Amino acid sequence: MARRRVAQRREVLPDPKFGSVGLTKFVNAVMRDGKKSVAESIVYGALDIIAKKLPNEDPLTVFNRAIDNVKPLLHVKSRRVGGATYQVPVEIAPPTRTAIAYRWIIEFSRRRGEKTMVERLGGELFDAYNLQGASVKRKDDTHRMAEANKAFAHFRY
Repeated sequence: MARRRVAQRREVLPDPKFGSVGLTKFVNAVMRDGKKSVAESIVYGALDIIAKKLPNEDPLTVFNRAIDNVKPLLHVKSRRVGGATYQVPVEIAPPTRTAIAYRWIIEFSRRRGEKTMVERLGGELFDAYNLQGASVKRKDDTHRMAEANKAFAHFRY
């Protein structure tokens, strides 16, 4: 771990279609092997599917609400005290929350059964918007685990 200085945060440019920095970060998270144009077409196709399912809603607000519904507030970290290992609930920093939400949505959309990745991602975002789906369940499970181990919160570091 570097001790001299804190790593510089790179500035991310907003995406060309919607002008959203968060959407650009999501596209970068979807991207594999540096194929950004493929990732953009997947994400924009998923947003088009959302626009068809919810004609009265703006797809970007649906996307942002889906991300907010998946963001975890707490998670557990293993902490060794004496001879025992405790699962200590710890708050998550805001940028990390969104990164985890992106990761979960992408992970569970890749596991879905639809034919194309566009349909899978659109379905997972739609489910997350409606507080359903595997990514929202993962958030609930994480919060439940943190709540169950609240007694060990005084071991926080």
